[in-house]
Amino acid sequence: MIFSLFRKKNQNQTIVDRQYAALTSSARVPFFYSDMGVPDTVMGRFEMLSVVMILFFRRTGRSDGSSRGLAQEIIDAFFQDIDHSIRELGIGDQGVPKRMKKLASMFYGRLEAYSASIDAGDADGLAEALRRNIHPQKDSAPDMLALAHWMLRAEQQLSSLPEDDIARGQAFLPDPGQ
Repeated sequence: MIFSLFRKKNQNQTIVDRQYAALTSSARVPFFYSDMGVPDTVMGRFEMLSVVMILFFRRTGRSDGSSRGLAQEIIDAFFQDIDHSIRELGIGDQGVPKRMKKLASMFYGRLEAYSASIDAGDADGLAEALRRNIHPQKDSAPDMLALAHWMLRAEQQLSSLPEDDIARGQAFLPDPGQ
């Protein structure tokens, strides 16, 4: 009974779980991999999950305090999920922190690069940033313009969501095939 005083109580866990599941489901839509040039690899899936998290993070960054707290919990769940995935890939305990640091750096670098293009409404600049990140070593990488247009559309859709939907964990992204 006394130990319950030391446990972190997370009143938002159901909301966080629901929202995180919706976001990861959006990142796994096969259309991204079959028609938009995202490779169906571990890193390709990291890139798509990063794109989705960046869009959500940007939306909640303009929210009130409760939605920002929710966003932080979802980003924490994202990095916990990545940690778990790295361990499943067989990376030893001593290699995980180094890889996590690198992936976190990649995520926040993408947040900055994509945000600049999104804020400017620059689909071409966003497509170029996506190409550099998703296909870093390919000179003849697929065109990322369709993904850039989807991101701009998703940004608009998220911006139009009422604050209550965000606070209840009911933010959904548009279907990339439409």
